[in-house]
Amino acid sequence: MRQAWVALAGLAAVFLFEMLDNSILNTALPTIGRQLQASSTGLQWVTGSYSVIFGGLMLIFGAIADRFGRRRIMLIGLVLLGLASLATVFVTTEQQLIAVRVATGFAAAMTTPGSMALAFRLFAEDKLRVRAITLISTVGLVGFAIGPVIGGLVLTVAPWQVLLLVNVPIALLAFFGVRSGIAADRAEELHRDPLDVPGALCGTATIVLALITPTLFVNEGAGSWLPWLAATGTVVAAALFVVRERLSRYPMLDLKLISRPLVSSGLAFKAATGLATAGLGYLATLQLQLAWGWPPALAALGMLPQVLVLVAGGAFVSPFVEKVGLERAAWLSAAAVVLGLAVYGLLGGLGYLWLAISLALVAAGLRVNGVVAATNVLRGLPENRTTIGVALVDTSSEVATGVGVALAGTILAALFTGSIATTNWTVAQAAEFRAGASAAGLLLTLIAAVLVAWGFLRGRSGSSLPGNSE
Repeated sequence: MRQAWVALAGLAAVFLFEMLDNSILNTALPTIGRQLQASSTGLQWVTGSYSVIFGGLMLIFGAIADRFGRRRIMLIGLVLLGLASLATVFVTTEQQLIAVRVATGFAAAMTTPGSMALAFRLFAEDKLRVRAITLISTVGLVGFAIGPVIGGLVLTVAPWQVLLLVNVPIALLAFFGVRSGIAADRAEELHRDPLDVPGALCGTATIVLALITPTLFVNEGAGSWLPWLAATGTVVAAALFVVRERLSRYPMLDLKLISRPLVSSGLAFKAATGLATAGLGYLATLQLQLAWGWPPALAALGMLPQVLVLVAGGAFVSPFVEKVGLERAAWLSAAAVVLGLAVYGLLGGLGYLWLAISLALVAAGLRVNGVVAATNVLRGLPENRTTIGVALVDTSSEVATGVGVALAGTILAALFTGSIATTNWTVAQAAEFRAGASAAGLLLTLIAAVLVAWGFLRGRSGSSLPGNSE
């Protein structure tokens, strides 16, 4: 671990960006909404557009990295990431900010899958791999935890654009750490199968359309042809993707890999965690600042339960995993996330105590699941498919993140009358927000619970087979 500190520092910086980016921006959403006169749907896509592009392109770039070099693709992506973040200086409209978020998501899709894959490659023993991934995830999750706090404090003395410019020094640190600490890719660790471009396009179209469709139903109404066209396009694109991958000699994503118990259960747990974390973060931020009228700095302090659990929890991850095992740690942590989301949906409107409990439970589950789900997926894959494996993990998380924000934002937009970014809500508007937040929280709880149950059953079916079938 000590010998690899330069490489781990660079890889940790990559993961820091991924976790810090959306969390630090969430605190600024009300401020952005007022300054840019953004609608509730616009605020949803300020965060959701990043997740859509990130989730939609990670499989493509994961497949490219396994063919042409994980280190090479990551370094190119880090340069683009720094440039996209600098573009924030010129943002003056809601549309321009969304465009910057799209560019940032494109660059992040090039960098993030390689971080865990390269860390996994550094060590041969599972124990060291868990420690390395724990270290990387600790840096990222601390950034995720303190992001809202930093964001709230910065907003009291500086414009919101500063929150995105922080990505520039992080990208520089990551670039030099990866370039100096990680050797160039070796040919024997890559493969040269032709890239499945039609499969990549179908997969990307499926993810993007699936995230856009709920918003279209609210904005255009069920009587419009546009949302139904998007829904139909989602089904058609998904069907074409599956058919293409089954028939292709060199599929972008071998569907047999996903069917492996360790892989499928890990992806389900990761998706449940991403869904709950994103949905709760989005709803809690709006509730603290808009529904309860807390200023940004106080709202940042309101997120401290999440901060404390994520920061302090790092010391308990490895002992917990060693005691209960990787598979059991995965489903227990995912279940804690579901419980936290349920507490918010049922009791979050009754006072801050319940919101704090929900934040702490979700953070505890996220802290463990962020390590064990990725480790389990990589354990179940061939060595020359590790980047596409990490891309699968991050895609499941980011798609779930996008779905979480999309569903929460869509339900609020459907039930809230007027602009959600305005101050001095009426009594009726406050009641509408609480009803929408509760409905969104409970719907997300149900979806996350189904994912955890399915992942648990898949994990048990894998462990019951001789040799774990992996």
